[in-house]
Amino acid sequence: MLQKTQIEDFDKIYEIMEEAFPVDEIRTYEEQKALFTNPKFIPYVLRDDKTKEVMAFISVYDFKEFVYIEHFVTNKKFRNLGLGSKILQEISCLYKGNLCLEAEVPEDELSCRRIEFYKRNGFFKNDYDYIQPPMSKGRKPVPLVILTSGRKISKAEFDEIKSTLYKEVYKTDGNF
Repeated sequence: MLQKTQIEDFDKIYEIMEEAFPVDEIRTYEEQKALFTNPKFIPYVLRDDKTKEVMAFISVYDFKEFVYIEHFVTNKKFRNLGLGSKILQEISCLYKGNLCLEAEVPEDELSCRRIEFYKRNGFFKNDYDYIQPPMSKGRKPVPLVILTSGRKISKAEFDEIKSTLYKEVYKTDGNF
């Protein structure tokens, strides 16, 4: 079962993120840690019942119109156990309504498998061009795709999501 986490888990969470994400898809240590003071940012962990070790991490931003899943990662020691699907199901129960997330453009086997994983879990790939702004100074923008739960969205809905993410998550007006 997912638990809201506190700053005490941050070092382990960041270590898992660094192992799983390219540098351009995560913030610096200090910037990521600072998110724990943002009331819209809600971090969760899944712990091993016996060892209390962090098995997985997922963070969301709860906006009125939708919930954005920012980072979602399983500790490499616990991969391929079906945890990802269980976590997405739990998040879907916790946050009724529209969920959205970013994923790599499906260009290789791994990125295609990731998109298929999200599709199996009720997400739809939207076919609008999207660029993730730089996560931190010195980081590069990344072409990604937006996936949404339940259905594909209209261009107007996509533009609203993009605008909210740029303003609230990436702190940019789109000029980068």
